Amino acid sequence: MAATATGTDRTVHAGVGGGPRPRNGNGFHKNGEGDDVPFRFSPARYRIGVWAAIGSILMLFVALTSAYIVRSASSDDWRRIAMPKILWVSTALLIVSSITIELSRRSLKSRHDAAYSRWLLNTVVLGVGFVASQLIAWRQLVRQGVYMASNPYNSFFYLLTGAHGLHVLGGLGALAYLVLTTRRVAKSIDGELRRTGAADAVAIYWHFMDALWIGLFALLMFWK
Repeated sequence: MAATATGTDRTVHAGVGGGPRPRNGNGFHKNGEGDDVPFRFSPARYRIGVWAAIGSILMLFVALTSAYIVRSASSDDWRRIAMPKILWVSTALLIVSSITIELSRRSLKSRHDAAYSRWLLNTVVLGVGFVASQLIAWRQLVRQGVYMASNPYNSFFYLLTGAHGLHVLGGLGALAYLVLTTRRVAKSIDGELRRTGAADAVAIYWHFMDALWIGLFALLMFWK
């Protein structure tokens, strides 16, 4: 069933849950006279923003990783610790969460709103599980007497895992926003594009957090 948006001379399709859906995916929609006119909002804005944020985060961790490598090669007091086994669990949780967020994104694009909400909630649960497992790992190390100031390796371990954990918390905040807006029906095509654009941006950021953690985990586990 088609509905015309008042005051904007736009024709939209009602999707799952009554929300409007664009007629096509080429950046245009049909107006009341059947002409192709561009959307006022482009989801690319969200993607550009998240890639800019990822670039700055990547530079931070490249700097920290470079310092880690240089320090490990020039120090006689560099002593690696035995990694808590729960870090393998946290790694698995984050990998699975990357799969679930991709499923949620694809469900939204396929107009399966119920599946979108379900996979999004699963991603939040897995993300919280990752942060919780990281905190458990820290607690286990403290019980073993492994403190940040004990030796340079310990300092880098807490610094790298802590910095990554803070950025994961930021991603969880974005996921929470998406969850809170899952039942909100967009009242225009631009509103629907903002919804899908936000979901795309959060998914890109979450995939980056996953890849970043795998790199950090490999560095801490196998380097020196």
